[in-house]
Amino acid sequence: MLRRERSLELIDTQSGGDVSRIVIAGIEPLPGMSVRDKARYLQEEGDGLRRLLLSEPYGDPAMSVDLIVEPSHPEAQAGYIIMEAMGYPMYSGSNTICTATALLQSGAIPMREGVQDVVLESPAGLARIEAVVHGDRVESITTRSEPAYVAQEGLFVEVPFYGRVRFDLVWSGAYYALIDAAEREFELTSDEQIALTAFGDAFVRAARPGLLQEHPDLGDVGPLPFAHFCGPVRDLGDGRFESRSATYVHPGVLCRSPTGTGTSARLALMHRRGEIAEGQSLVTISPRGNRFTGTVLDAGRVGEYSALHSSITGHARLIAHSRLVVDLEDPLVDASDLETLLTQP
Repeated sequence: MLRRERSLELIDTQSGGDVSRIVIAGIEPLPGMSVRDKARYLQEEGDGLRRLLLSEPYGDPAMSVDLIVEPSHPEAQAGYIIMEAMGYPMYSGSNTICTATALLQSGAIPMREGVQDVVLESPAGLARIEAVVHGDRVESITTRSEPAYVAQEGLFVEVPFYGRVRFDLVWSGAYYALIDAAEREFELTSDEQIALTAFGDAFVRAARPGLLQEHPDLGDVGPLPFAHFCGPVRDLGDGRFESRSATYVHPGVLCRSPTGTGTSARLALMHRRGEIAEGQSLVTISPRGNRFTGTVLDAGRVGEYSALHSSITGHARLIAHSRLVVDLEDPLVDASDLETLLTQP
């Protein structure tokens, strides 16, 4: 009789306070020619893995999961599928920072002293990464983000209990609704986290119906998953700026980091408005005080849209190496698609 017990090998990491669980072993090879194909298969046929690792008692919705898979592009050293409470984002800055750090410090990708180039394949395509290595630690990761573009400006929605809310819709690995925090009387401090989460939940539920969810290259990318609150910008001189920010992930998660894709979305909107130029940078600061640095690179295009290339710099820390035991007979485990997905002992 086959044992109804499986295991997963995990490396837990954090970047800016957001935890990413890197799954390095325990999953059968996924069908699909590309990482995007594999992600779509997992979304349609194997979503039990995401639910397992992001739900009690095995995980928490505030975490993210990155499953290491075989890449399809010859330049890529590894592929990764990103899973969050909202589903399967095409790209994520903090998850890329965490995944690259975990692969380097675990030895899956050989680590070299100094500046090292790494190429990973996400569902959105190649992620080109520059790692700064000192001793046995990755000191920082700079990842070139997916091109971000402003899809619609000056939108309004009536939100129950909050009234009329103005926002701009920006693509940056997923669609973001960018909201002026001052208009809602938010200062984006740690004591506002519950209020920001409640507002974000009500806003996303109200804004989703009829909102654009098509990408020129990727097709239907699903309903709006993110709301990003933008604080006032402070000019630090020498082409450097900083701003408090907060990213809400639907349903019910306020990120501990300022988020890489949220920062890239902010840069795209600022650049469109002439508020930041190529070579200049923006430090985003989350309500918990964690920071990412976004740098404007160059212009591009995505379909009919003028787009912006940028890079995000941050660092990650490894916080656990673990073997997670999954009992498929546990009533708290939805084993419907896990039994074929998890490697048999």
